[in-house]
Order: sequence, then structure tokens, then C-alpha cells
Amino acid sequence: MGKYFRRKIIIYLITFFVAVTIDWLIPRFMPGDPINALVGRLSNYPQATQVAYSNLQRAFGLNIPLWDQYLNFWKSLFQGDLGISITIFPKPVFEIIAEALPYDLLLMVPAILASYFFGNKFGAFAAKKKKLDNWVLPIWYMLTATPYLWLAILLAWAFGVVLNIFPIAGAYSFSLTPSFSFDFVFDLLKHWVLPFLSLFIVQLGGWAIGMRNMIIYELDADYSKYLETMGVPEKLIRKYAYKNASLPQITGLAVQLGIIITGAITTEIVFSYPGLGHILNKAILQEDFFLIQGCFLFIIIMVLVANFIIDIVYVLRDPRVRHSIGGEM
Repeated sequence: MGKYFRRKIIIYLITFFVAVTIDWLIPRFMPGDPINALVGRLSNYPQATQVAYSNLQRAFGLNIPLWDQYLNFWKSLFQGDLGISITIFPKPVFEIIAEALPYDLLLMVPAILASYFFGNKFGAFAAKKKKLDNWVLPIWYMLTATPYLWLAILLAWAFGVVLNIFPIAGAYSFSLTPSFSFDFVFDLLKHWVLPFLSLFIVQLGGWAIGMRNMIIYELDADYSKYLETMGVPEKLIRKYAYKNASLPQITGLAVQLGIIITGAITTEIVFSYPGLGHILNKAILQEDFFLIQGCFLFIIIMVLVANFIIDIVYVLRDPRVRHSIGGEM
């Protein structure tokens, strides 16, 4: 088993190297020049603009050949330096990500876990109730096909504008200072409800459909038919079916947690929620090389960690995987 995981680690390291290299390349092949945004206000003074442009290029290390920029990037990365943001100058990229990340975790982790739990339970329950399944399946398909952006706008209009129950912008009221006081936590939760619901509702349908389909497939598998002919109680057969059906769902859960930022981008834009999705959108629009690199680097690391956890969970949960590993050794 140690040999198996060593091989996996080597594969992940190669994947990390290739993915991070692509992450570094993409911003530099984007059209436009981020330095121009910083010196745009000096456009009436051509000489001053030229001097400022040259100095800023040198300051950000963009005046040297691409190969040298690439090597400097890796050197800085191993030192924990992700660079300085161009648009939020002179704030370090790592500091920006560290400030935005808690909002993503607060929003996305509960939405993903809650939708995963209730979606799997509802899907498994509906799979054994034909009449209920006929009613809820179209609803689940409608939910999972609903764009996050559209549902977020609809919830903001209904509960924020028409009913005026929840606020529709920011993570907390601008008049408050972040603290652990009751007033701030209550206000934070009020701002959290609508973004959470927009993510939870859409994801609920996908999890329910996935579990429902997997349960039906497992109950129709040969081992289920064999257990049925042997007189094994139906409850026990369904227990085995649920256990096997949950494996692909676990994979989906890990992937969802790995791409935690991308799922929140549109929702955070609608609600001006200050998470990494919102930051990444601003960085792309303003061609902030270093901030784009930092955000995508975080996504790469999260996806790789999530997939590595999947490998471990499969080995622990599925005896077939353990047997195949033993056969390789």
C-alpha cells in the first residue's frame, strides 16, 4: 500500500507542476497590459507616464524575459511569496486571499455539506417510493438545471427587495466592525442566508438525482438479486446498496470542496460577497497577474488535496480497491 501512495504522490507532484505552470502562463497571454491601469491617470503627461510605466514594470518584475519571470515565480512560490497585487497595491496577494478565504469557507462548506446530506437522503428515500419519485424527480431536474446567477437574483429580489427580510449586499453592514459580538454575528448571518440558499437549493437537486439513480442501479445489480433470492431482508439489501451508491457521491463531494471558489463566483458577484470568487472576478477584469495566479493556485491545491483524500477514503471504504492495491504489490 505504501508503494501505491508513493506513486500517487509522484503523480500529484507532476500534476501540480504542470497546473501551476499553466496558471502562470494564462495571465501573461491575456490581451491587455495591467500596468496601463495604474498609470492611466497620468495620460495627460506623456513623459511622466513613460517614466511611471517603466518604474512599475521594473517593480513588478515584468521588464525581464519571460523565462526569468517564470524562474522568479517558482523561487518566490517556494518562499511563500505570491507577489504584490497590482490593483490593490501594495497589498500582498497572500494577505488578500487570507482575508477573503474565511468568507468562502463560511458560505460554501455549509452549502455543500448540507445539500450533500439532504440530497442523498431524499434521493435514496425517493428511489424506493415510485409515486414520490414521479413527483420529485422533475423538481430535482429543474433545480439542478437552474443557474446560480438567476436563482441568486430571484432570491435577492424576493426576500431582499419585495419582502425586505434579508440584506442583499456585502457580508455584514458597513456600519459594523468585525468582532465576536452578538450584533455582528447576527448581522453576518443575516447577510449569509440568501447566498447560502442560492447555492444549497441548486446543489440539492444534483445530489438527489445522483443518489436516486445510483440506488436504482445498485438494487438492479446481480449481487442485490442474489441476496434477494437468498432471502436476505430488504432493509439489509438497501443498506448495502446505499453504501455502494455513496462512493461516487463521495467523489463528487470531494471535487465540490476542491473547487469551492468557482462555485461561488456568480453568487458572490450578485450579493457583493467578499469571498475569493468575487476577488478573482475583479482580478480578471483588471488583469491583475499576481492576484489571478494566487487565486488559481489555491484552486489547484484544493483540487489536488481533495482528490488525494478521495484516494484514501476509497481505500478505507471499498474492499475492492484494497484488493486491487494488494494485487499490484
